[in-house]
Amino acid sequence: MTALAFPRPAQKTHAQVRLKDLLVEAPDLADLPQWPAFQPLALGLADQSPFLWGLITRDPDRLKRILRQEEPEAALDAALAPLKECGTASCSEARAMTLLRKAKQESALLIALADLCGVFDVVATTGALSRAADALVGAALRAALRLAGDRLDWGGGEPDELRCGLTVLALGKHGARELNYSSDTDLVVFFDGQSPVLDAGQGAKTNAVRLTQHLVKLLNEHTGDGYVLRVDLRLRPDPGSTAIAVSLDAARHYYETLGQNWERAAFIKARPIAGDIALGEDFLAELSPFIWRKYFDYAAIADVHAMKRQIHAVKGHAEIAVAGHDVKLGRGGIREIEFFVQTQQLIFGGRRKQLRGSRTLDMLKQLQADQWITPQAVAELSEAYCFLRGVEHRLQMLNDLQTQRLPADEDALKAFARFCGFPGVAGFSAALIKRLRAVEKHYARLFESAPGLDSRAGSLVFTGSGDDPETLDTLREMGFRDPAGAAETVRGWHFGRRPAVRSARAREVLTELIPALLNAFSKSGDADSAIAAFDEAMARMPAAVELFSLLKSHEAMRQLFADILGGAPRLAEVVAQKPNVLDAAIDQGLLAIVGDEEDYLRRLEGFHESGSSLEDFLDIARTFATEEKFLIGLRLFAELIEPEQAARSYSALAGALIRACLTRVEEVFVAEHGGPPGGRFAVLGFGKLGSREMTATSDLDLVAVYDFDPENPESDGAKPLHASVYYGRLTQRLIAALSAPTRRGKLFSVDMRLRPSGNQGPVAARLSTFGAYQAEHAEIWEHMALTRARPIAGDASLREDVRAIIDSTLFVKRDFALLAKEALTMRRLIEKEKGFAGPWDLKLAPGGLLDIEFIAQTLALAHGFKKRSFRTQGTAEILAAASGRALDPDVAARLGEALALFSKVTQWLRLSLGEGADPAQAAEGVKRRLAVAAGLPDFSRLERDLAERRKEVRRIFEAFMAAS
Repeated sequence: MTALAFPRPAQKTHAQVRLKDLLVEAPDLADLPQWPAFQPLALGLADQSPFLWGLITRDPDRLKRILRQEEPEAALDAALAPLKECGTASCSEARAMTLLRKAKQESALLIALADLCGVFDVVATTGALSRAADALVGAALRAALRLAGDRLDWGGGEPDELRCGLTVLALGKHGARELNYSSDTDLVVFFDGQSPVLDAGQGAKTNAVRLTQHLVKLLNEHTGDGYVLRVDLRLRPDPGSTAIAVSLDAARHYYETLGQNWERAAFIKARPIAGDIALGEDFLAELSPFIWRKYFDYAAIADVHAMKRQIHAVKGHAEIAVAGHDVKLGRGGIREIEFFVQTQQLIFGGRRKQLRGSRTLDMLKQLQADQWITPQAVAELSEAYCFLRGVEHRLQMLNDLQTQRLPADEDALKAFARFCGFPGVAGFSAALIKRLRAVEKHYARLFESAPGLDSRAGSLVFTGSGDDPETLDTLREMGFRDPAGAAETVRGWHFGRRPAVRSARAREVLTELIPALLNAFSKSGDADSAIAAFDEAMARMPAAVELFSLLKSHEAMRQLFADILGGAPRLAEVVAQKPNVLDAAIDQGLLAIVGDEEDYLRRLEGFHESGSSLEDFLDIARTFATEEKFLIGLRLFAELIEPEQAARSYSALAGALIRACLTRVEEVFVAEHGGPPGGRFAVLGFGKLGSREMTATSDLDLVAVYDFDPENPESDGAKPLHASVYYGRLTQRLIAALSAPTRRGKLFSVDMRLRPSGNQGPVAARLSTFGAYQAEHAEIWEHMALTRARPIAGDASLREDVRAIIDSTLFVKRDFALLAKEALTMRRLIEKEKGFAGPWDLKLAPGGLLDIEFIAQTLALAHGFKKRSFRTQGTAEILAAASGRALDPDVAARLGEALALFSKVTQWLRLSLGEGADPAQAAEGVKRRLAVAAGLPDFSRLERDLAERRKEVRRIFEAFMAAS
């Protein structure tokens, strides 16, 4: 089947001059019988193919030898015959390299001439190119074995490649005997670790690697005579982490556990071409169950289609075109025909051995014979394949470049159309588009139910270990600053280098997800940070099919997740560990903002069965808390709520969980011990919980208070306890319910140090003791902390009594100077003992949150006795109440602005990075998000603004305390 017509020169006069110059240099060419018939072809080569014309003019004798042969097969035999010398003892490395390159040049020229003259059709052309490549690889290996000298142990005999313990497999087009003119040759080198020949000196692996390195050098290295073949070893098992020669045992283990569908497709075309051929054949026989599944593998159709969609989508790939179109990877191109065949081979070949062939055209016919495709499909796809392969070959004949892309320039395209035998672009375009559309039609029918690919993606190929140039271009255009690093990361996922992708199912779903996921990363604002964070998450995830499937199904969540990866790694870690939180986000919707504790309690009540055990409830509460904390963080991240709203939501959620846990713990405790007559129990929240200013990582500052009838101090249950013991144990159980890790994690860390007498006192305080301590023994700093206290859970009447004690203790007339002096002393003590972790420690740093809080608490203690507006727990509310009364309005405003900025940044820091992280060391996406959240243009401006604000706050703090 001849693909194209005879080549025509674009500039005939120019070609005639070159032809005349050749005859001047080699006049005896005109005496050859074939010369008159050769001249029209020579005109086309002289004008348009620098590569082939260079082979002719640099060595006219080469052309004479070819033209003297009546049959091209005989000419190919003659061209390859000198390679026999490569395996002889007298052949040096330099000599072997010369022989290999001369044989390559002569075989390339004669095959091109046979093709262009129409003597060879596409099948004969690709077969001859593959035959030449086989001979060249075999000769290079024989030279490498001979030149290895005494590093190998031949047992006293002559070097013999058939027992060398190493086998070279050709994959891809070479393996299928469908090689291009300028294609890479895809080779995989395996070795027998027990081979006596290889297991000498430094061992089998070292020798096998050295032989492979030498083989590649002999074939790949450019000398004055050019190169032989571009060798690609990236189709070996996990090429990013394996040596260039792989032991057969390691290969068997890899394909049994981690082999992917694209590797199954690659091995359809595999065949041993050099070294121990029998060893290679035995290995392929062992690999047969991996390649050919006994059951109908319909899952392969989506996986292989995903591979195809990774290869093209836009820029000459997505649409049928002529100028600049890629006839291999583009829409309607050669790759679609190959995938059309290979996919059906993977599906049906397990049960039908007749479908296990390697050649595309042969398998099209066999698919028809087995009635899987129509005669029309075979005819149209076969004809298109031959035409497109012919175009591909002529593109590569021009300059010996590995290209399949048509010229984009109008003049260059006109010239190329003539090289393909067409008088102009119009005829060439019509012929090309006809074939591309035929291929597209049949390919689309096979994959018509497969999901689409986002139009932003381009060429995305992640097989092998090297970087596909077009893939790097695509990644770069998508916004990846380090496209090579991104490509290597994705390859690592495909090769199962992360626990989350060790299962075949995970890799299959991931293959389908990759283009859309990368596109989402590209839109996140920091693609590199997003992919790095996702990779780190997968390193800690035992499995990921659930997450992959969810991301694949929900575009909005996929994009939000990508944004989180780039801007909030801590939040992304939650998703990685517990993908079900995204389900909750989808189920509830981000706009369904929960308002207060009662809302959370209602939701928690509906989240579990009322009859569940305490242990079950604690697990359920942890799941509920994880989902709800995530949702609050997600809403903050998506800028649907302000940081102060997030603080109130975190605090409301914590309050609801404390109430719910206390209820369930009390139920169990009462069932065991009954209750003290007249007993009452309540929990107070201090710190950020008390002031409703919690962050994503806040702990709980709690104090437990109880009361009972002193006339009846024992509980009335089956196991009675004295009230003080009773409530101490109840408190301990509540703390355990809140903080003990279960299989679902823990709810909060709990701090009880603010109770009367701190860690030295009982874990729970009797009401009378609590009141007496606060009135008679508590220090000023304890009263300052008490300004933020509020009853959270427990008996309603006791909560009111506690509130009354707090008010009567705190809001009394005080000596303002003494109060300020004590506050300043405590602040300096904290600075001395705790210090601060750096400028981003916005709580403890001089001029940070603690300075503002100390001012607010001092104001509350100083003025709460006369103004109820000072009795609020919120720092911002106290500053607002003091403005114009106890504080200059300008000072109050500046403190309020600093508080808002510090609180906002703290919320975002805890959300995105967690406790104690230094954002200066974070990814750019995190920095950018942080700056935007603070309403500033960039991170450096945020750093400057924070530093200036802290200096201002410290000045105000010192002036405020001194003025008192």
